[in-house]
Amino acid sequence: MSLMSLTAAELGRKIKSGEVTAVQAAQEALDAIAAKETAVNSFVTVVDRDKVLAQAENVQKQIEAGEYADSPLAGVPVAIKDNMCIEGILTTCSSKILNNFYPTYTAEAVLNLQKAGAVIIGKTNMDEFAMGSTTETSAYGETKNPWNTKHVPGGSSGGSCAAVAAEECSFALGSDTGGSIRQPSSFCGVTGIKPTYGTVSRYGLIAYGSSLDQIGPVAKDVTDCAMILEAIASHDPKDSTSVQRDDLRFTDALVDDVKGMRIGIPKDYFGEGLDPEVKAAVLQAAKELEKKGAIVEEFDLSLVEYAIPAYYVIACAEASSNLARFDGVKYGYRTDAYEGLHQMYKKSRSEGFGAEVKRRIMLGSFVLSSGYYDAYYLKALRTKALIKKAFDEAFAKYDVILGPAAPTTAPELGKSLSDPLKMYLGDIYTISVNLAGLPGISVPCGKDSKGLPIGLQLIGDCFQENKIIRAAYAYEQTRSYEHSPMA
Repeated sequence: MSLMSLTAAELGRKIKSGEVTAVQAAQEALDAIAAKETAVNSFVTVVDRDKVLAQAENVQKQIEAGEYADSPLAGVPVAIKDNMCIEGILTTCSSKILNNFYPTYTAEAVLNLQKAGAVIIGKTNMDEFAMGSTTETSAYGETKNPWNTKHVPGGSSGGSCAAVAAEECSFALGSDTGGSIRQPSSFCGVTGIKPTYGTVSRYGLIAYGSSLDQIGPVAKDVTDCAMILEAIASHDPKDSTSVQRDDLRFTDALVDDVKGMRIGIPKDYFGEGLDPEVKAAVLQAAKELEKKGAIVEEFDLSLVEYAIPAYYVIACAEASSNLARFDGVKYGYRTDAYEGLHQMYKKSRSEGFGAEVKRRIMLGSFVLSSGYYDAYYLKALRTKALIKKAFDEAFAKYDVILGPAAPTTAPELGKSLSDPLKMYLGDIYTISVNLAGLPGISVPCGKDSKGLPIGLQLIGDCFQENKIIRAAYAYEQTRSYEHSPMA
């Protein structure tokens, strides 16, 4: 069995005990990437082999010297989504406009992993600037789903989720703006957590929607995700939205006990548009939790239909502002032929950005423009507040909300981009969580008749990650992890 088939926790224990070394783990990760990348295309950048092995050797020496005693991740190989800066490593956001950008600093979440002794092996593919739900808008080619390479892995963290599912690394970091960790985790049969907004520093994360973006872990199981989240969560004075918390012991929630836990199932999540096989698998998961003593009830969660328009107005408005900095002046792509500064801006941005990014920049600029700001942007912000209020009312009655992570399993490559509105509607179950700043987790709960994974989503109130981790862990004990055919 490959070391990459182990969970991060299992591999970390083997390295600590001296059964294997960090160098062996890094070698196996790099060998797996070399063998599988042509078929999957999970990575934009793989760190030079000698540099990775030197990094692993250094960590190994520190482990042997008694350091990292409290870190379960020491020596474990990790992949980082390509919108997180790492000093001296190409960081592109899967866009042509950043095809030559080497940051001079490292994202706080990545620094926290380095402090924990994790070994960084590369940067994963993604939808360009995290704008998409399929990892097909990347300037570096589409990523394929390890369960069936004719299907998408989901997005925008599709590269991270596919890399974990294909067992090219032990775990990965992704970012979630409207479901970009949970939806591809569902499509790839892995586990992913989007923590409460502000729990993980956004310093060094190249922004898409600043009020929505949040970094989180992607791994094989709930234990790994809780352990990784514990390592990356911290208060960071460099990030004005970072929250000071003293309840970051997420691994304490790894208890197989949901007796008396109140779980709400929104009726609105199980109506038109939900694939019958997804519905059956998710409701079966709810029954498993009920068998373990949870109190499961249906309820009405209002405003679900307004989440998608509110999200795309807010996210695109923030994106149009955030992406204004990419103009070909200080860094990134600059067009070869131009006359004057204005034409240089125009041509650099026209040639550097892909179609989906341009679409969202134009939409964002429109809703922020004079005459439309009140009609669209302010109305979307009011809707966001109402959605948060609806969740507050739900969490007065329930500990956890249960539903699907996506309305279908992974679609075939090429079918989503032809109809962007249909692609946007695919985020219906995940978007509200970001608008309200809540934590959510996606856990595998079965497969459809085509053999594609189905994901169960559990949503908690703000700062209540431990409740969703406990429910997810208890459910996970009812089924074993299924390795993808490419593993």
